[in-house]
Amino acid sequence: MKLQKGFLIIEKLSAKLLLFLFAFTLITNCEDKQSKKNNISETAEPTQEKKETSKKSISPEKITSKEDASEEYPVLNDENAIPFFAEYAKNNKENKVRLTTDYGNIDILLFDDTKYHRANFIYLTKRHYFDDTQFYRVIDNFVIQGGNSDDRKTGKKRNDIGLYLLPTDTKKGYKHDRGVVSMPSSEIDNPYKLASPYEFFIVQQQGGAHYLDGDYTIFGKVIKGMDVVDKIAALETDDYDWPLRTVYIKKAEIIN
Repeated sequence: MKLQKGFLIIEKLSAKLLLFLFAFTLITNCEDKQSKKNNISETAEPTQEKKETSKKSISPEKITSKEDASEEYPVLNDENAIPFFAEYAKNNKENKVRLTTDYGNIDILLFDDTKYHRANFIYLTKRHYFDDTQFYRVIDNFVIQGGNSDDRKTGKKRNDIGLYLLPTDTKKGYKHDRGVVSMPSSEIDNPYKLASPYEFFIVQQQGGAHYLDGDYTIFGKVIKGMDVVDKIAALETDDYDWPLRTVYIKKAEIIN
């Protein structure tokens, strides 16, 4: 009889535990989607490598491009990035980039009056940084965000190019209209929303996402391929807005 009572108590405790776990899971999964729309930040990589590399000091040594062994590039940091891009902008006037994906091409026009951000995007394109990165964050009728990956090679490319942030440039009169290309801010100790130079987002929302105005630097717009942006935005995602089908940027290249 005592044994039966013991089993009965255990069964009641188990039922209460299961009920608690179910309620906790339900509350956790009921995240307000609108709160995501008010925050465009660099998303930490799923690997531990992101946390480890962010703590490393920047070496002042030169690195050599694998694509052109005769040309050397400085390892960029917060001190030398702006002087570097100021000079780079003078000598590299290109302002159009094509992103090749499995869903088609996206052609982007970069704005000349956001010179540091234009120069940065051109530089990363010429360094082949964006190749094999992903559109890793997708929210239909909001944005698609790219330039990152869960591949360790992406973290290595960032380390090779350098760890740096860009200042915001939000006074040029641009609005977060549908099709504009803007730069998210870094999540690392960043009260001034300094821009994460390796990532970008494209506004896909009908009518634009003007509540983002003034917080993020708009530095370009899609001039061809918004239908591709719409296809990517419509993909099914997990609870973290990561597409269930990986969307690679197979190649980024300068176009005329």
